[in-house]
Amino acid sequence: MDKRKKGINRHESLYPLSHHHHHALFLALQLKRIGTDKSELTAEEMKSRLETFWIKDGNQHFRDEDEILLPIYAKYKDINQAEIVEMLVEHVTIRSQVQQILTSDENLVFLMNNLGHLLETHVRKEERVIFPMIEKSLPEYELKKLKPYLHVD
Repeated sequence: MDKRKKGINRHESLYPLSHHHHHALFLALQLKRIGTDKSELTAEEMKSRLETFWIKDGNQHFRDEDEILLPIYAKYKDINQAEIVEMLVEHVTIRSQVQQILTSDENLVFLMNNLGHLLETHVRKEERVIFPMIEKSLPEYELKKLKPYLHVD
């Protein structure tokens, strides 16, 4: 096996969501670095990047998961599972933290660092736990039906 080919094997219909996750992980790293010597951005520049990300992909990404992906999953599995509940609570928390940052000028570094840590943990959990659960539970035809409905940038 080629050791360079690490990464997660994902069903093609979920590629748009995984693609957004890649961008979110990069953003999370930048958020975590704000206020340190590893950051090349000011808090205001980071705020602008966060706003662009949120408007372009972030908000719609959560809607795709909450309004398209999970309802189809619920046809096949009970969604009252700790992982799913945690995912939804994290969506609300991330939305709240993004809005706090975008509408405030106080404690930006602290808020950005917290959001960066939460966003990274959240994305990794979706990629490593939630998406595999969904891929395992949905029949192939249901997975294929998702493709045209998931937000592509």
